[in-house]
Amino acid sequence: MKKIYSKNYLFYSLLGIAYITLPISLLIALRNFYGINIQEDHWDLAKILPMALIFSLWINDTMAYIVGSLIGKTTMSKISPKKTWEGSLGGVILSVIVIFLLAYYVFLFGIISYSLAVLAFIASIAGTFGDLFESKLKRMAGVKDSGHIMPGHGGFLDRFDSLLVAIPFVWLYVYFFMK
Repeated sequence: MKKIYSKNYLFYSLLGIAYITLPISLLIALRNFYGINIQEDHWDLAKILPMALIFSLWINDTMAYIVGSLIGKTTMSKISPKKTWEGSLGGVILSVIVIFLLAYYVFLFGIISYSLAVLAFIASIAGTFGDLFESKLKRMAGVKDSGHIMPGHGGFLDRFDSLLVAIPFVWLYVYFFMK
């Protein structure tokens, strides 16, 4: 009879739980930061931060795909052969620019717009590495998709891989430099 229980299984299970719950807990903490209000309490920055994080990742992913498709030549990693340095750099730059322009000119956040641009930069860089990390996990497991809920899109986890890695870095930035 084979031994089903192993210390490695327990370790990987606990690591998986931490990989998901720690970032989500930090996202909730990010939402609950207090004391920073914009434009005489019309905008509460604590409500803006999670949205800016998510939007910057969406913009980064979309722009990296577009720029990489147009001018991408240098493969970034063997893990994800379609991801290029040109696309990744274009995604980061355009994410920072779009978040800043939206914050400064559309929502009129003033000086906070610069902090949101830094947030977009951090999120884009960390998100790119999160995407590569999740791709590596899938390759190690020998699967193309991490689920069948969203077939053809890499699976359910592929929608959150960038976010799960970016949240702790953004939380650290907000905690130490914006609070």
